[in-house]
Order: sequence, then structure tokens, then C-alpha cells
Amino acid sequence: MSRIKDFTVYVIDDEEDIRISLTRSLTKRGYKVESFTSAESFLDTYDQSKSGCLLLDYGMPDMNGLELQEKLIKMEISVPIIFMTGHGGIPQSVQAIKAGAIDFLEKPFKQKVLLEAIKVAFERAAIVNQDTEDAKALKAKFETLTTREKEIAQFIVQNPADTSSKNIGRQLDVSPRTIDHHRARVLEKMDVTSVAELIEKALRSNLFSS
Repeated sequence: MSRIKDFTVYVIDDEEDIRISLTRSLTKRGYKVESFTSAESFLDTYDQSKSGCLLLDYGMPDMNGLELQEKLIKMEISVPIIFMTGHGGIPQSVQAIKAGAIDFLEKPFKQKVLLEAIKVAFERAAIVNQDTEDAKALKAKFETLTTREKEIAQFIVQNPADTSSKNIGRQLDVSPRTIDHHRARVLEKMDVTSVAELIEKALRSNLFSS
């Protein structure tokens, strides 16, 4: 599990007073904080390898909060977002939450509410980071397989309804007995105890996604 000191809160707001206030408050509570005056300046320096969340002002000039959220989604960057707004906007908040935002806070908000939202973001980011590490580990194990073993593993994952040795052998023009041998080696090298576990881990990690 990630620790708070490894978690960066990115404050993105064009109002200097808000940036300073949030930075001081969160730093006192042990968070690393980086502040930006615009969505563009954030994108210019953002390091995807860092775990964190965005405290994102909705109503910024040029690229607003929702537009930055949409851009991050298109860039396939998964980072928890907590929106801040100086005016209520139900349609905007619904759109933001549907797109995966943690919360949509109306200024001025209570510190307790903000800290709870950041806690949720911290937990979500930790899960995403763990899933990413698990996917990397599974990919590394897959690369230890022989060409034939990779072929069998991929067939099993992509055809979960029929993973019998007879069917796999027919499709790959290999004897069922040989498939049995290769399958046992696949499970051993992939560090799983069953075909069902192999399928579940491979699908969750998008091992064979295009």
C-alpha cells in the first residue's frame, strides 16, 4: 500500500490565494503538494509515474476542469480527480462524476470534506498502482513461456468456454497429451493454480488486449 508521503496532491487553480491556502494546509498534513495556475501548465510537467490526485478548479480560463478531465481520459491517464468550483453546477458535476471524478466540491468547502475526498482518492490511486504492478508482473511471467506455451495460454484466455485439451489440440493441431504437458508448464510459470485463475488474472491485466 502506498504511503501519504509517496502521494502527490496536484492543486490546479488560477486563484493564487486558493493555491497557497491549500498547499499550506495539505503540506501540514503530510502530503506532497504541487500547484499550477492552469491545466496547460500541469500537463507540461505531469509525471505519470507519480501516484497522486488532482484538486482541480472547474472554472479556469482556456482549458477548464472538465476539458482537462476529458483530455486525460483520451491520453489514457488514470488519476483521481476532485473538482472544485466557485459556483454550483449540477449538470457539470454529474458529467464529472460519471467520467470518474471522486467529488465535485463547491467553494468554500470544509477541510474535513476535502480531506475525506483526498482519502478516497489516495485509496483509489493505491488500487490502480497495485493493479498496474500486478499487470507488469504477469506480463513478465508470460514472457518466460515458450512460443507454444504462449500460444496455448492465449487460446485458453480468449476461449474460456472450451479449454479442454482435446479442443485446444484440435485447434492448434497438437495432441491432447502434449497440450496437457504444456498447460501444466503454463500454470507453473504463470504462478497460478488453475485455468480459471489464469483467465481471471489475464483478463484483469489486459494481457492480450490489442
